[in-house]
Amino acid sequence: MYINQLLTALSGSVYSRLEPCLQTCSLESGQIIYEANETMEFAYFPNRAMISLVSIMEDGATTEIGIIGNEGMVGLPIILGSPRSLSRAIVQVPGDSLRIGAQVLQDEFRESEEFKNLLLLYTQAFLTQVSQTAACNRQHNIEERLARWLLSVHDCVLEDELPLTQEFVANMLGVRRSGVTIAANALQKAGIIQYRRGKITILNHQALEATSCECYKLVQSEFIRLLGFRRG
Repeated sequence: MYINQLLTALSGSVYSRLEPCLQTCSLESGQIIYEANETMEFAYFPNRAMISLVSIMEDGATTEIGIIGNEGMVGLPIILGSPRSLSRAIVQVPGDSLRIGAQVLQDEFRESEEFKNLLLLYTQAFLTQVSQTAACNRQHNIEERLARWLLSVHDCVLEDELPLTQEFVANMLGVRRSGVTIAANALQKAGIIQYRRGKITILNHQALEATSCECYKLVQSEFIRLLGFRRG
């Protein structure tokens, strides 16, 4: 049984055509699915894994520009006509996923109006996430951004205990580690999260959502409006 929400949203007839071409794979933490400018041979539909799209600067600095979990697909450039991206796709939280060959995906996208419409709606929802993340990084403080990001990670993997280090979180948010330390300590003192070396556990979802900026709810609302389901 698959739990990726995009695949679940397909009618039985469309899914039955795709099913023989879907391969189950296990994704490991740190695994690079695509490097920047690399041709994409597969698209991935995560079940429990979380995959980040990361922008890499000339000096090696990284900033996360989007995350994909069970609500979506990794490999949108394949259906948009140029199977390359300037960002790196890297597994941040391990788990299982389904994958499909790029050519099969393109063929089904062209032949099935239902599949095409669903992926185009998802593309719009994902672009909302990317653009809102850019605005969030400019307008909101680190504590709000950390709360928003932790909620988004939880939605991807559906677990309260997240295997995340402060250094990793700092790299994804594009901020100094000291800033993440201060923000994480504030959330921990408020009883919202618990931080132990290499793990962050969400203790109070309602309080975490109240601490987050409006970007989290905005992106969730857009997924519901476009696709009929929320992330997570």
